[in-house]
Amino acid sequence: MKKKEDKKLTKDQAIKKIETLKKDLLNMRFKKINNQIQNTAEYNEKKRSIARLFTKANETKWQKEFLKEKLWAQKIKKQLL
Repeated sequence: MKKKEDKKLTKDQAIKKIETLKKDLLNMRFKKINNQIQNTAEYNEKKRSIARLFTKANETKWQKEFLKEKLWAQKIKKQLL
């Protein structure tokens, strides 16, 4: 999956994609043990994709927390002035 495609996914889509990629990684591990894997670099690419998708899934959570802190700071400033 390309980076541009990862950015367009919603949180739910990202979580579903993570689950499928984890299953693929498990299958690749077995193939690697049995020397049946053709492209060894694909394993690391899938791991990176999972990391990217985890970041995307948690991005909205971080944004909400940041906005709450910002609003809280603004309220305190108004009270002090």
